[in-house]
Amino acid sequence: MGTGTSTGVPMIGCDCDVCRSPNPRNKRMRTGVAVHAPGGTFLIDTSPELRLQLLREQIPVAHAVIFTHGHVDHLYGLDDTRLFPHKLGYPLPIYLEEPTEATMRNAFGYAFRKRPPEAKGWSIPQFELHRIGEEPFELLGQTVQPIRLLHGRMPVLGFRINDVAFCTDVSTIPEQSWSKLEGLDVLILDALRDKPHPTHFSIDQALEVVDRLKPKQTWLTHISHSLEHEATNARLPANVQLAYDGLRIPF
Repeated sequence: MGTGTSTGVPMIGCDCDVCRSPNPRNKRMRTGVAVHAPGGTFLIDTSPELRLQLLREQIPVAHAVIFTHGHVDHLYGLDDTRLFPHKLGYPLPIYLEEPTEATMRNAFGYAFRKRPPEAKGWSIPQFELHRIGEEPFELLGQTVQPIRLLHGRMPVLGFRINDVAFCTDVSTIPEQSWSKLEGLDVLILDALRDKPHPTHFSIDQALEVVDRLKPKQTWLTHISHSLEHEATNARLPANVQLAYDGLRIPF
C-alpha cells in the first residue's frame, strides 16, 4: 500500500532530486499492507494516506485490520475505515497490542464513546477490538504469526503470513524472534537510509539481517527520500530490492 517513512516521499518543502523525481517509484506514501486472505481482505496498519491507497488499489472494503504499533504514520488513517462496518453489517475487527489500543483510544476517542440514538449510518467508526501478543492467530481463514521486534526501545510487531514476513519500523530483532523468520520466501524489511538511525535499520543493517536469514527475496520498505529507487537497486544484490507503492507479492 505504501513504502515511505513517516514524512512520505516527496517530503514537504524538500527540493532534493528524489523528492522532485518524475519516477513513480520515488513517490512513497506511508507504510502499510493489504492482505487478500481466503475469507476477505485485511490491512496491516492504516496510514494517513489510507483513503488514497484503497482507491488506487481498488479495494472497496477491508474485513479487519491488524496493527504493528501506534505511531501516527501507521495509525492515523483509521477514520477512513468507518465506511466498512456499514458495508459489512458489523463492527470492524481490529487486532492490536495494549499500548496501541491505548494510543488509539486517546487519538480516536469519539469512536469509543457510547453511540447516541441519532448516530446512524457511518458517521462514527465502529470497532471490535481483539488483543494480540506473540502467539499465532487465525484471521479470515489465514494464520498470522506475530513477531516481536524493537523500534528503538519500543516493542512493536511484525507479522509472518505463510512464507512472507512484514517487518517495518525495526532496529533490533530480539534473539527469540529469529526462529520465526527462518525459511522465508519473501522478507519485507525496514531500511530507512544508508546512514544509521536509532530506531530503524539502515541499508547495511538490513543486509546483515538478510545474510543471516537468507530469504529467497527481500523487499526494503519504510524508505526515506535519501534513497533513489533505481540507483539504490543497482547497488543492491539481485534478491534484495527497494519495495515500491503498489507492489504485489503472492503468498
